[in-house]
Amino acid sequence: MPLIQEQIQQFYDSSSGLWEQIWGEHMHHGYYGERGDQPKERRQAQIDLIEALLQWANVERSQAILDVGCGIGGSSLYLAEKFNARVTGVTLSPVQAERAIVRARDANLGETTKFLVADALDLPFADNSFDLVWTLESGEHMPDKVKFLQECYRVLQPGGLLLMATWCHRPTTTQPLTVEEQKHLAEIYRVYCLPYVLSLPEYETIARNLSLENLRVADWSTAVAPFWNVVIDSAFNPAALWGLLWSGWTTIQAALSLGLMQDGYRSGLIRFGLLCGTKPNANYSGS
Repeated sequence: MPLIQEQIQQFYDSSSGLWEQIWGEHMHHGYYGERGDQPKERRQAQIDLIEALLQWANVERSQAILDVGCGIGGSSLYLAEKFNARVTGVTLSPVQAERAIVRARDANLGETTKFLVADALDLPFADNSFDLVWTLESGEHMPDKVKFLQECYRVLQPGGLLLMATWCHRPTTTQPLTVEEQKHLAEIYRVYCLPYVLSLPEYETIARNLSLENLRVADWSTAVAPFWNVVIDSAFNPAALWGLLWSGWTTIQAALSLGLMQDGYRSGLIRFGLLCGTKPNANYSGS
């Protein structure tokens, strides 16, 4: 396994238990309304993000779902129950996969869900296996964004939908990243075990090269940015601080660096990008 992926695995092996204890099963942003001005309880905001993404992408039903970067199964179990679907989740972290299996069993969803330790750049599934590939805040961890989206596309059934939400940096079409912005991103990469992030237009270009149809993108930075204020407020209560002491230096660094994301959103450097598109049907001839 490449070094960056070993680091990601170790990061989530050591931090996922604390995250669940303090923040619950959903390891992703919350949704605070289009203008980011709706006060919400944190877990409700995270559920609302899932629902808002499904609505934005016009997902009304699904039978076979792949959750790429499933964490401890938050989205997977939610989608399995909502759609009465078969859901498979993949993660680099054995600790996360084992916890997701337990949570599925406890929720009486063990028969319809499956969780595997797998590399998203080399998915262990046949072509055309899923009608929805869902990837919520995992693209930023991928060391090869092109290969990542190629694999998501490969396992999609013809007519199936790819729905991705991921951390991005601001577009650079009119102004390159400044030295200070590059330093800011480098610190985020170091703390959160990210190889690099792209701008949303760059992801769109990759997706167009895959021949995805009905391709759409959106920037929801304003809608999700308040999440980091909530996380910072909750990270330094006595229970969280005690948990941090037992979770290792890497997790402590991540907690102490939450302000990097908060400042990144505030300055416009960090963006929350959405992308969805469908795989052409089998009779599609291409160009």
